[in-house]
Amino acid sequence: MRENDSTQSLIERDRAFVFHASTHLRDYAQGRAPGRVISGGRGIRLRDRDGHELIDGFAGLYCVNVGYGREEIIEAIAAQGRQLAYYHTYVGHTNEPLVELSEKVLGLAGQGMSKIYYGLSGSDANETQIKLVRYYANVLGTDKKKIISRTRGYHGSTIAAGSLTGLPSFHDHFDLPIAGILHTDAPYYYRRDRGEQSEREFSRQCAESLEALILREGPGTVGAFIAEPVLGTGGIVPPPQGYWEEIRAVLDRYQVLLIADEVVCGFGRLGVDFGSQYYAMKPDLITVAKGLTSAYLPLSGVMVGERVWKVLEQGTGEFGPIGHGYTYSGHPLGAVAALANLEIIQREGLTANAARVGAHLQARLAGRFGGHPLVGDVRGIGLLAALEFSPRPRERRQFDPALRIGARVGAAALEQGLIARAMPHGDILGFAPPLIITAEEVDDLVERAGRAVDRVRDELIREGVVLD
Repeated sequence: MRENDSTQSLIERDRAFVFHASTHLRDYAQGRAPGRVISGGRGIRLRDRDGHELIDGFAGLYCVNVGYGREEIIEAIAAQGRQLAYYHTYVGHTNEPLVELSEKVLGLAGQGMSKIYYGLSGSDANETQIKLVRYYANVLGTDKKKIISRTRGYHGSTIAAGSLTGLPSFHDHFDLPIAGILHTDAPYYYRRDRGEQSEREFSRQCAESLEALILREGPGTVGAFIAEPVLGTGGIVPPPQGYWEEIRAVLDRYQVLLIADEVVCGFGRLGVDFGSQYYAMKPDLITVAKGLTSAYLPLSGVMVGERVWKVLEQGTGEFGPIGHGYTYSGHPLGAVAALANLEIIQREGLTANAARVGAHLQARLAGRFGGHPLVGDVRGIGLLAALEFSPRPRERRQFDPALRIGARVGAAALEQGLIARAMPHGDILGFAPPLIITAEEVDDLVERAGRAVDRVRDELIREGVVLD
């Protein structure tokens, strides 16, 4: 760090040297898109280098569950670094925090999970899932290797995990999806084609679409179905009534493995340990990341159910050691950060807080925005929520994408000192605050969001955009 660097000089150097994720590269590099230097955080609040304080209503990227500035996690990382900063986990090598963490996470997950393999991100964990599905099929001598995901699902941004993702911006111009990955309907009840459908009727329609896809491809070729318990980046969409019951019946009928992507929902965000438990999904494999360490260090995991594990063991008995590994898998610093994080969640009752304060968040959002002329849908569960904007809410109409309503509301929220996420592929504002948030802080968050939405409503009226 150079002494006496101004914020502006830092941003200029950043524009010159850094390749940013999910960024308009030309506009940012040429100074037409803003930059911000985040310098610190405590609790649910961040501060930038110029001293502005912001409520982080999205917990980073759904991940800083225990909030910022947790000294016990930082101290645990430092202590482990002094003892053993790194050694690999190939050919049976391990470390003490890794053993303790694995036992703890598998105990929380239940549902017949047997073993856990570690990586650094949700993307690489879902890469592992794809390999395991193919390996499983090859051990059993079948062609059941295709994986079905859902439109609007999010499962990462690498070549294969990005193919699982069902959002156009992750496919367009990257030659994705790759062969062997298919997509079926999203359980997006608000966007249903027939307005008179009940939630259960819509759920049945989604299951019928999945079954039709399996039959078209051939049941002997479809190995797995991957899904988030609640759609995250695709719009923060809880499933409609009966959805997982209907889907589970189809998967059982055609012997299709279920991969529950718990990267967002896992470790308390819905008010339960895992979303797959809440919805009785009965997964064969589970992906975790984000909330595992509250992002204090990168760590992800693939939990393998007993049925799949037995086949993996059979495979190594026939073929020798499994050909999969990452240099940093089971990293001791990541493991000790996760242990300290999970201890905080348990000690402070943050999962129960997510249920209790999450219910307050849902009620406050519904009360503030229900019937608002700019808001078509208010939805969520636990500490995961979204507002979807519409010019005619009663008709569920969509704005012209060129108006960028979601982004405008997100920018207006930032001016109110609130970070909320303008979700991609729709005019949607998302909320996923840290699990430590209080009811009083929720009230503050909702009021700031309300001022932002009202401001954009007033701007649209002045611009002559017709609202209901």
